Amino acid sequence: MSFRRRQLAVAGLVIGATLVASGPAGAVPSFARQMNTQCATCHTRFPALNAFGRAFKLNGYTQTADPGIQAQDSAGNDTLSLSKLPPLGVMAQLGWTQLNQSNPNQQNDSVQFPQEFSIFLAGKLTPRIGAFVQYTYSQSAGASEFDNTEFRFADTGELFGQTVTYGVTANNSPTLEDLWNSTPVWGFPYTATESGVSPLASALIDGGLAQNVAGLGGYSLWSDHLYIGATLYRSAQQGSSAPDFGSENTIDKVAPYWRVAWQQQFGDNYLMVGTYGIHAELYPEGFSGPTNNYTDIAGDFQFERPIGKAQLTVHGTWINEDQTLNATYTDGTEGPSNRKNHLDTYRLDAQYALGSWQYALGYFATDGSTDPGVFAVNPEDPVNGSANGKPNTQGLLGAVTYYPWQNTAFTLQYTAYNKFNGGRSNYDGFGRSASDNNTTYVNAWLMW
Repeated sequence: MSFRRRQLAVAGLVIGATLVASGPAGAVPSFARQMNTQCATCHTRFPALNAFGRAFKLNGYTQTADPGIQAQDSAGNDTLSLSKLPPLGVMAQLGWTQLNQSNPNQQNDSVQFPQEFSIFLAGKLTPRIGAFVQYTYSQSAGASEFDNTEFRFADTGELFGQTVTYGVTANNSPTLEDLWNSTPVWGFPYTATESGVSPLASALIDGGLAQNVAGLGGYSLWSDHLYIGATLYRSAQQGSSAPDFGSENTIDKVAPYWRVAWQQQFGDNYLMVGTYGIHAELYPEGFSGPTNNYTDIAGDFQFERPIGKAQLTVHGTWINEDQTLNATYTDGTEGPSNRKNHLDTYRLDAQYALGSWQYALGYFATDGSTDPGVFAVNPEDPVNGSANGKPNTQGLLGAVTYYPWQNTAFTLQYTAYNKFNGGRSNYDGFGRSASDNNTTYVNAWLMW
């Protein structure tokens, strides 16, 4: 395994997952058809969920206003519940991106047409089981594959005299099962360019395992306040029937994910505070030998408040990651300079929705251990390197979105970097400044 591949095995887990990956697609018209209601019933502005949308997901996507085709046994138990319409939806995103100073390795003012095109199977499958299945073509990948996918079983009962909703989730990305928009899969920004310059580092839970794992877990919401969930993940890389000697970043045994949150209504104010995390031991190549170990522990919150006819929503999250690089660390002469590293991620955003418009402002920052073996100058792609061995990145993201219809959004987004891959100026060792990567992005998002 070459030095460059060793670097990628460590850092490639987390390259640019949040700021350059396309956004989530949590608003699916098949849900609206199933409920015979408008998109705004479940969303403040798509794809962000409101209280009813969170309850719909919690209950396994099975709530319906369509009697459909039903059957019961002699005891009155449902044995069949099928919608008369197939639970299908379609999404298309188009994008245009301009960097403040062009990346010398690619053309500026890039156009993505389409940036993404997705087909969804999303809705009620049985009286207690629902699905959210997304199959996506991505222009940047030049290929189609399964994207965010989840199957849920849900039911209700009573515990200590209070109502409890509980269920089982099978999904392919940690935090996909979450009800709130403060965790990575569904977090702000909801859409982003796929042709910008990506920061070098982010935490494993921040997209590092997305669509390359299979998880099975359970969850519950007690008394409409306390949410507890846990899922075990196993490697399930696309393009492979099973991990083999050529597989990268394969999980040893299972990776446990946990989630605890408390939600509370205070008059017109809604607040959720929570914690989530994962522990994973990964083989950087193959499926045996020493592992690189990652422990991510995070805290988050979501605040909502109506202001007249407007809606204010605020999200925040902090992720602390401890890394023990037993597999790729040797003696510091090749690969990582440190056996142990840490990484901290901070995000805060506020969104103000009024009429057909939404205005958003977000702050993001990453800082961590200095490790020249992982964060290094890259002569083959200097824009994405680090001359000082630091992962530190910091900036602001502003967005204005116009919703002429509930299933259509046009977004103008600007990302400004104060620091990038460890520095403000000459961060890559070839004279590039953090502000050179400032990005203007225009997105059209259609759902039908």
